[in-house]
Amino acid sequence: MNSSIALDALVHESNRLSQEADGLSETEWDRPTRCEPWSVRELLGHIRVVLAWVPEMLAAPAPETADIDAVEYYRPDARFSERTNTARIDLARDYANQHVTGASLVKDFTATWQRVEEMSRQEPVGRVVRTRHGDAMLLSEFLLTRVVEVAVHGLDLADALERDPWLTPEAGSVLLDLLAGPDHIPAIEALGWRPEVFLRKATGRADLTEEERAEVTRLGVQWLTLG
Repeated sequence: MNSSIALDALVHESNRLSQEADGLSETEWDRPTRCEPWSVRELLGHIRVVLAWVPEMLAAPAPETADIDAVEYYRPDARFSERTNTARIDLARDYANQHVTGASLVKDFTATWQRVEEMSRQEPVGRVVRTRHGDAMLLSEFLLTRVVEVAVHGLDLADALERDPWLTPEAGSVLLDLLAGPDHIPAIEALGWRPEVFLRKATGRADLTEEERAEVTRLGVQWLTLG
C-alpha cells in the first residue's frame, strides 16, 4: 500500500480520536475498558505509546530490505507472550499516570500523532524501518499497523464511553483492504457489515455465527493476533 494512503488514514483516525477525547470528564477517564486492566485513560496512554515508536524508528538507521508486512507483524509469537503483555500494560499505565489531567494526556497524544505525520511525510517511498520486536518493515506497512491500533482501540474506547463508534471512512477503507483484500470487499458489504462491524468481528470483539465464520474463511479474511 502507498505510504501516503496509510498515513492519511492514520491521521484522520487519530484526529478523530483527539476530538472525541477532548473534554472528557475525570469520571469518564477512569471508566474501565474491555482491554483489562486498562481504564479509558490508560488505554489512550497505550495508543500514544504505540504511536511514539514511529519517530524513534525513523531516527534509527534504515534496514536494507523489509522482511514482513502488516499482517505478518501480528503473528502469534513472543510479542504476545504473558511477559510481553505485562510489560505492555505497565508501560501504558506508567505513561498515563504521568499526566495529572485527561486534557494533558489528549494534548500529548495529539502532539505525538502530529509528529508522526510530520516525520513520515518527509520519508522517501520504500523507506524501511525496524520495529522494537526486530522486524524490518516498509514504513507504509508499519503505519498500517498503527491504523489498526488506533481504530480497534477507538472502538474499545467508544464502547467504554457508551458512544457510537467513530471509525473514519479512511481508516475503515484501509483496514477492509488489509483484512479482507480489495477483491472481497463487495462480499463483506453483501453480508451487511459496516466497516466497524467487520472490524469488531475480525478482531474478536463481536461473535461470529457458524455461517459467518464459514463465509469469512472462504473469503480469506486475515485474523490478527492483538495484545
